[in-house]
Amino acid sequence: MIDIFELGGLAVTEAEVKNLLARAGEKRHTECTDQTLAHFLNGFIALNRGYKDDIMPEAETQLTNNMILRKIRIALDLQADDLVELFQFNGINLSRHELSAMFRSAGHKKFKECSDKMLGSLLDALEQTYNEEDEEEGDED
Repeated sequence: MIDIFELGGLAVTEAEVKNLLARAGEKRHTECTDQTLAHFLNGFIALNRGYKDDIMPEAETQLTNNMILRKIRIALDLQADDLVELFQFNGINLSRHELSAMFRSAGHKKFKECSDKMLGSLLDALEQTYNEEDEEEGDED
């Protein structure tokens, strides 16, 4: 994770990462700001896809759920069908049209906001999917 943050343009220590990952209510817990998350997500994109035009993007100071969704989609190279399937994993049924509305600009008449519940559902589905893949790889060793 330290390397991902660095790819996103933010130097962090192991202790800082542990504090970010600590559960709310724990003494060492540090709240993750939008800008810190933007650095991480930009680094995640760079790790998996490289920088667009070899230029490190500026980390946003404010993120919306739609922006986070877009960055995850780019980093993991997820297609519309992949996202629809991931949302269905936790019972959120979206059409491809509803999904594409979440990637429109906020001023567009067909823009759809990605709710906290939807983003949380996607993150949960990704966690479960990648944990299953890790377990399957571990069985092969």
